Amino acid sequence: MRVLAIETSCDETSASVVEMVEDRFDVLSLVVRSQVVHEEFGGIVPELAARAHVEVIYDVVRKSLEDAGVRPESLDLVAATKGPGLAASLIVGVQFAKTVALAVGRPFVGVNHLIGHVYSAYLTDPDLRPPFLTLIVSGGHTELVWVEDWYSFRLLGHTLDDAAGEAFDKGGRTLGLGYPAGPKIDRLAREGNREFHRFPKPKIKRRGYYFSFSGLKTALLHYVRQKGEDFVKENLHHIAASYQEAIVSHLLEVVERAVRELDPPRLAVVGGVALNSRLREIFTERFGDRVLFSDPKYCTDNAAMIGAAGLKKYELFGEDGQGVGVYPYLGVVEP
Repeated sequence: MRVLAIETSCDETSASVVEMVEDRFDVLSLVVRSQVVHEEFGGIVPELAARAHVEVIYDVVRKSLEDAGVRPESLDLVAATKGPGLAASLIVGVQFAKTVALAVGRPFVGVNHLIGHVYSAYLTDPDLRPPFLTLIVSGGHTELVWVEDWYSFRLLGHTLDDAAGEAFDKGGRTLGLGYPAGPKIDRLAREGNREFHRFPKPKIKRRGYYFSFSGLKTALLHYVRQKGEDFVKENLHHIAASYQEAIVSHLLEVVERAVRELDPPRLAVVGGVALNSRLREIFTERFGDRVLFSDPKYCTDNAAMIGAAGLKKYELFGEDGQGVGVYPYLGVVEP
């Protein structure tokens, strides 16, 4: 089975051709075009994101097919991200993919973006099989998911407010680092003292595996205002290291409790924040060979993970057809 997959859920336009043979996935091509138009605004502007997708999607898809050496007529399936994400951006990818499917007479499936992140683990380790525990940690999502089978998921916990990626970006804005701030904080933190300042730990009364980052973000804002601009500039790398440590330590605390209580055979960490060097370091120290991080090229939004998830969805459930829409608030347990 061979699929052309398209991903336009936020600010990356991506296309990929993926093959599946006996539950193993082979990425024949992957093209990702990131948008830089949002940097001056300090965050994603939905209207600009959708317009940017429209401008480049044809070229991105064409290059993906060319890189794979595949003609549209030789595809078995077309897939696109149907949600969650920005509604206008999702529409661009879904409508383009449905048009391709209609033009070449192939079935179409809409793919849950979060399930796509889970499938990035299968792309990274072809021998990975359910069940396993997954931490989805990205700009808009922080969820702990038990993967029971190929397309059976149980949501164990989630953030009660901001996602970890939002905490990085909003914290970076407070520190004057611009957008996106996650990689900048990571680079600064490598030269800083993680114990320079101890930010407060989230206090969560709800039972279960839940996360919270809004209080941490507010604590950073108050700290910066209290210390003043000159102090922050002089100690920026130390503050970044301390703030990053607070985010990563909170993630570790919740996941460590889940691993202790559920004893999963593997722990997959997926999503854009899985690129963070300190997160990789501290999770590896704590969980050893049990932990699996998605390959860096599959951590951020990409169509290869959508293609893998789409192939397995079609094998198990068949096509969605031309009537499928977009679902901006789709949950991880919804196929």
